[in-house]
Amino acid sequence: MTDTATLQFSDGSPAVTFPILTGTMGPQVIDIRTLYAKTGKFTYDPGFLSTAACSSAITYIDGDKGELLYRGYPIEQLATRCDYLATCYLLLYGELPTRAEKDDFAGRVTHHTMVHEQMQFFLRGFRRDAHPMAVLTGLVGALSAFYPDSINLNDAHQRDISAIRLIAKMPTLVAMAYKYSMGQPYIYPRNDLSYAANFMRMMFATPCEDYQVNDVLVRALDRIFILHADHEQNASTSTVRMCASSGTNPFAAIAAGVACLWGPAHGGANEAALTMLYEIQAQGGVAKIGEFIAQVKDKSSSVRLMGFGHRVYKNYDPRAKLMRETCYEVLTALGLHDDPLFKLAMALEKIALEDEYFVQRKLYPNVDFYSGIVQKAIGIPVQLFTAVFALARTVGWIAQLNEMVSDPEYKIGRPRQLFTGAAPRNVRPISER
Repeated sequence: MTDTATLQFSDGSPAVTFPILTGTMGPQVIDIRTLYAKTGKFTYDPGFLSTAACSSAITYIDGDKGELLYRGYPIEQLATRCDYLATCYLLLYGELPTRAEKDDFAGRVTHHTMVHEQMQFFLRGFRRDAHPMAVLTGLVGALSAFYPDSINLNDAHQRDISAIRLIAKMPTLVAMAYKYSMGQPYIYPRNDLSYAANFMRMMFATPCEDYQVNDVLVRALDRIFILHADHEQNASTSTVRMCASSGTNPFAAIAAGVACLWGPAHGGANEAALTMLYEIQAQGGVAKIGEFIAQVKDKSSSVRLMGFGHRVYKNYDPRAKLMRETCYEVLTALGLHDDPLFKLAMALEKIALEDEYFVQRKLYPNVDFYSGIVQKAIGIPVQLFTAVFALARTVGWIAQLNEMVSDPEYKIGRPRQLFTGAAPRNVRPISER
C-alpha cells in the first residue's frame, strides 16, 4: 500500500491526499503534481529548498553525514581508485567500465580533443582581458554551429556524440581562452597524454619550451576533476535541465550551465577564497589573521570567511578531506610550504579546525578552499578557476541532461509564482497621469 499525506485547510476547503514517494535513500517525497488541479493552489518554495524537481539515479548527497555518492560509489573510493575518464564513463552510462570499455571510451575522447580551426577566429573577437568564463560561455555555445551533426537532443546517438565532443574539447577551449588572454600561441592537444596531463601541457607549454609532466600535479588535477564532476541538483545542473527541457541542443544547454556556474555563490567560490587570502596577505599576512577572524565573528562586520562551510554539507565536506591530502602532496612536491600565501592558508585552516566558534557552526574548510590553493600552486591563474570547474562539471551536466530527456515524465520546466503586483487597472490618457 502506498503511503499518503493529507493536506488540511483552515479556510474550509476539503482536505486532499497525495502519495508519498520513497527513493533508494534520502527523505521521502510528497507527490504534489495534482495539487493545482485538486485545490487551485500552488506551493511557495523560493530557491526550491524543499522541492524535488526531478527523480535521479546519478548522484546522492547526505549533507548531515558528509556523504557523496556517484551512482552508489563513495567519492572517497572513486577519487583514490579511479581516474577522471573512468568516472565520466560511470556518470554517463551507470557502471564503472571494464578495461576494454575504458580503453574504447578514452580513445573516443582522445580523438575528439581538437576543435575546428575557425574557433580561433571566433575567439579573437573577444577582448584579451575578457573574463575566461565570458569567453567559455561563448565558445561552448558556438560549438553547435561547428558540429551541427550532433545537436538533436532527442536522438540518443547524437547526444552521445555531443557528450564525447564536449568532454574532449572543454580542456582545449579552456586552454585556448587562457593562451589568448596571455598573448601566447595556442598549443594543440597531444593524444599520447592522459586527460589531465594533456590539459596542463596545452596550458603551460609554448612553441619554444615543451611542458614537463609532473605526475603529482597531474594526479592532483585529475582528482579535482573527479571531485567536481557532479553534485546533484545544484544551480547550474538545474539550469542545464531547465534549458534542455525546451528541446534545445546539448551545446546550448551546457553553455547555460557554464553561465550559471560563473556566479560567485556557485562556481566562483574557490576564486573568492583565493581573493580573500590575497587581501589578508596585503594587510600583513599571518600576523593579521587574528584581526581578520575577529572581523568574521563580528556580526556587524561585512567580512566573510570564504571557502569554509557549505550549504548542503552540515558536516565535513567529503571532497574537502580528499582535496586536503592532495593539497599537502602538491605543496610538498613543489616545495611551497614556506611560500607566504600558502603559509597563510594553512594557518587559517588550523584556526578554523580548532576555534570553537567555527567548530560549533561546522564551518569546516570546503573543497573550494583546498582546490583553489592547489590550482594556484599548479600555476592556474585565479581568474581561470571557475573555467576549470566548468571543465570538470561538464560530464555531470551531460549525464543529468541525458537522464532528463530519457525520463518519460519529463516536461518543459515551468515554475509557478506568487503574484504580488498590481491588480487589474485601466490605462488613463497621458494628460491625466
